[in-house]
Amino acid sequence: MTSSRLVRALPVAVAAVFALAGGQAVAAPAAAAAAPTTTAARVVTYDAGGAAEFKDAVTKGAAVWNQSVKNVQLKPVASGQRANLRIVADNGWPRASVTALGSGTIYFGRQAVDEGHNTIRIASHEMGHILGLPDVKPGPCSSLMSGASAGTSCTNANPNAAEKSEVEDAFALLEASATTAGTYKD
Repeated sequence: MTSSRLVRALPVAVAAVFALAGGQAVAAPAAAAAAPTTTAARVVTYDAGGAAEFKDAVTKGAAVWNQSVKNVQLKPVASGQRANLRIVADNGWPRASVTALGSGTIYFGRQAVDEGHNTIRIASHEMGHILGLPDVKPGPCSSLMSGASAGTSCTNANPNAAEKSEVEDAFALLEASATTAGTYKD
C-alpha cells in the first residue's frame, strides 16, 4: 500500500474499528487469535430484508466478495441482530451510503435494472463501496467499480486484482488497528 493510500485509509479504518466494535464483527477465538499465521476475517453482516426482488442478486454479490477476498466476509445477519449493512430496493439509481468501512446502506435502484444493467454486478459493485472502493469512471468492464460506465452488456460481477488488493489492505489495516487498540501503557 502506498503511503498516500495508507494516510487516506487510516481515518476510515479507525472509524470502522469503532463502528464494528458494537458487537457485529466476529472476533477470532482466543486460540486462533494467538496464532501469528492465522487471522480471522472481519465479518460484515447484511440485511437484505428490504431488497425485494433483488434478494438473490444480493446473496450472489456477497458470494462474489466472499470468494474474492479473505480479510472480510459478508454474511446474512442473524435474527435479532443489527446488521452492519442494510440493502433496500427503490425506484431510483443504485447507490451506497457508507457510514464507515463495512457499514452503511445500499439502495438497489430499479432504474439501472430497467435500463438493462446486470443485477449481480450492481449488488457486487455497491458492496464494493461499502468495502471502501470508489467509483472508477469511465472504466472498462474488467473493473467492477466502473459500474454503469462499462455499459449494459457488461455482466462482470468480479473485482479485479487491484480492487481485491485495496479491500484486503483496508481490512488488514482495520484488523491491525483493532489488535493494537488499548495496548499502550504509561
